[in-house]
Amino acid sequence: MDTNKPQNRDHQMSLKLFVVLTRALEAIEKHVTADIKNQGINLTEFSVLELLYHKGEQPIQKIGQKILLSSSSMTYVIDQLEKKQWLTRQACPKDRRVTYAVITPAGKELMDGIFPKHVEAIHHIMGGLNTDEKELMIEQLKKLGYHAESL
Repeated sequence: MDTNKPQNRDHQMSLKLFVVLTRALEAIEKHVTADIKNQGINLTEFSVLELLYHKGEQPIQKIGQKILLSSSSMTYVIDQLEKKQWLTRQACPKDRRVTYAVITPAGKELMDGIFPKHVEAIHHIMGGLNTDEKELMIEQLKKLGYHAESL
């Protein structure tokens, strides 16, 4: 018996699903990243601003966790956004160890212009599925993700 081959169809389908998901995500990310770059901002800066735009001020320490960025990279990105005057740092009045990132009016104006275009680009990228298929895909991917997190 060849030990390099998966034992059964379920194993083969698990491997195929992994490859298909990975390739689909790479293709989607390529287009999303290009769309954001076309707006004159990089993906990491956009991710931080998008979080602040929709969720309001955030502790800088928590932003990295929410957008999956290391703390050393986070400091650099916050510095860059502050230089561009799209966010400011604000000390927490109750805990001096905590600093918040706050979107500025200029940052909000930028996102007011960029975000609707970004939503349209995402809609176009996801155009390979109809609404019902998207709902089913979301449900199935959540199920898969929750299972993987529980391992």
